[in-house]
Amino acid sequence: MAKTKKHLRRKRGSLLVTLSIIFAVSVILRVGTMDMSFVSRAEASDPEPAGLTVGPTAPIRAALDEVTALRDRLAAREAVIDDRERAVDVAQALIEERLAVLEAAETRLEALIQTSDSAAEADLARLTEVYQTMEPDQTAALFSQMDPNFAAGFLTRMSPAATGAVMAELDPTIAYAISVVIATRNATAPTLQQPAAEPGTDTES
Repeated sequence: MAKTKKHLRRKRGSLLVTLSIIFAVSVILRVGTMDMSFVSRAEASDPEPAGLTVGPTAPIRAALDEVTALRDRLAAREAVIDDRERAVDVAQALIEERLAVLEAAETRLEALIQTSDSAAEADLARLTEVYQTMEPDQTAALFSQMDPNFAAGFLTRMSPAATGAVMAELDPTIAYAISVVIATRNATAPTLQQPAAEPGTDTES
């Protein structure tokens, strides 16, 4: 896409130069024709004009100088545009390189997080299995030293039978606190609400 734009710009600049030269040549031809006509009329009225210096040389030279100056200006402008395009290309390449580095870093970070999460989950599963295979009174003694939120996390991972056995061995106050945590941990989770019944609708079947 960028190369296409460059090609179009260069083609447009070349077209401008060509049109300028065509215009200048047209002007030169017209000036030359007018001057030659003027000289012809002057020679017809005065076969031997004395000191006549008017001719096509000066106007043609001025027109050629103007064409040369225009061509130089267009060439300079095209050079400036090329320099800017090269600067944009360099900046774009640098941005793409930085984006590639960031994407690679993001991929590595995601892999690291996934590995860390998997390892943490494996550790929790292993520790839960250990608590579940212990005697209920031993597990209860450990859970009574834990924060209720922490203990509730392990109890929800254990089988219902093992959870019941441990809760039975806990102090009633601690067991109640853990039960409240388990019962309310998902209280703020979004739920699918049933549509409200329209007034006058009998909901009983």
